[in-house]
Amino acid sequence: MAVVNTDIKVEQSLKKEAQELFESFGLSLNSAVNIFLRQSVKEGAIPFRIGNPVPNAETVKAIEDARNGVGLSRVFSSVSELMEDLDAED
Repeated sequence: MAVVNTDIKVEQSLKKEAQELFESFGLSLNSAVNIFLRQSVKEGAIPFRIGNPVPNAETVKAIEDARNGVGLSRVFSSVSELMEDLDAED
């Protein structure tokens, strides 16, 4: 299979951020773009939802509660301790 060079124009800061992200996955920018293109062709579409979803108020509150430790179960030091707690009668 012949390989060809393709030039794309992106903002310098976007390219740098993307390279850092993909490197954290062990991928080059070239590999990531090839993965995107292959998946697009395979699915016959852009392989992810495009948009800017905004969480609803309930989700925002749940995120805040989790960050503040509100409503979370206690911490267990072992699986057996967790199992004992699950098996305990209330």
